[in-house]
Amino acid sequence: MVPPMKTPFPKELCSDCAKKAVELLSALVGAQSINPPGDTREPIRVARDWLDTHGLPYDIIAANPAKPNIVVRIENGAGPHLVFNAHLDTVPPGERNAWSFDPLALTERGGRLYGLGTGNMKGAAAAMMFACRWLALHKADWNGTVTLTLVADECVFGPDGAEHLLEARPDVRGDMLICGEGPGAMQLGIGEKGLLWVRLRATGRVGQGMLTTRGSAATVRIAAAISQIDAWNEIRRSPPIAALDHSDNAEGMRLSANVGWIEGGGFISQAAANAVADVDFRLPCGMILADITALLDSLCRDDGLSWELIKGWEANWSDDGTEVARAVTDAAQEVRGTAPLPVTRLPASDASRWRALGIPAVCYGPQPELASGVDDYVNSQDFLDCISIYALAAIRLLPTQTAE
Repeated sequence: MVPPMKTPFPKELCSDCAKKAVELLSALVGAQSINPPGDTREPIRVARDWLDTHGLPYDIIAANPAKPNIVVRIENGAGPHLVFNAHLDTVPPGERNAWSFDPLALTERGGRLYGLGTGNMKGAAAAMMFACRWLALHKADWNGTVTLTLVADECVFGPDGAEHLLEARPDVRGDMLICGEGPGAMQLGIGEKGLLWVRLRATGRVGQGMLTTRGSAATVRIAAAISQIDAWNEIRRSPPIAALDHSDNAEGMRLSANVGWIEGGGFISQAAANAVADVDFRLPCGMILADITALLDSLCRDDGLSWELIKGWEANWSDDGTEVARAVTDAAQEVRGTAPLPVTRLPASDASRWRALGIPAVCYGPQPELASGVDDYVNSQDFLDCISIYALAAIRLLPTQTAE
């Protein structure tokens, strides 16, 4: 049971606080950090200026000078250790003319905040920074340690962000993690899909194009293989825990197979001797990498086809009954009046790195869609609610000594 708080909790932020939160998000969006190349020095500068202004202590940890990470640590006596995590790099915007707004300028329109990285995931970063400031100002309501990690290199699963941070600073592992990567619709991500990237190769008979026969060209062979792989998008798997087995998690129970790049042949009148395709598989919880590699082995039994591993890791999840899952669920219920449903997050996140260490982790944040894209946005109220939910969840997870 959560004890009565000594400080009234701002379930609805005052208008001045809300304005300042939006201003911080605007500054972060304006600080370009597209990955690749993944230079996060500008948003780190914005974060440092804000933390300095509000007197919050931090360290800069960097394996690559262009990709610094920041660690904010707030200690308040004995107790559990809660870690917040957000990344400050962003995916590329794609075609700029496809955007309705300047992707590097926060735009408020119709109850939404548009801008590159608002959903993925500078909105959560700003909300976590505000939540940490509130916790630092109101230590009478909790005991323990709160750490905020703002990292680089997440969007390409690179080595210079959370991976380096967990190696260089084992103290940031904590006892539990709240990652700000929202799974969409303000639901609670207790699991996320596994990833398997492979390169498919096809070879064919060298010669003049007019001598080509059915199925002899490498391009045709790889096209036939891709057609079979595309059918795997219909494969579904029941999740390993009952909490994920519901209609709102339908996409989380499906294998996805995306052919992201194809190359083959050399000239229109020559038979294509070689062709290559890169395929991105996302595996639902309950499916393992070996399930897909077995399918690939079977596919490549045909002459002229082979595959090789680029990278991969298993689907991962934390039980819906963990303290951190219950705390975020209860906090969201109190702030928004509706409890989030446990779901599988489709894209990967740094939460998987903590889960790999045996640390319970959930994903909760204001990203409204299943995955970010053109006209990335957050709903304004969702963004502001996250500040309250993060802080309230922390208070539930870090009870005062008198409450124990």
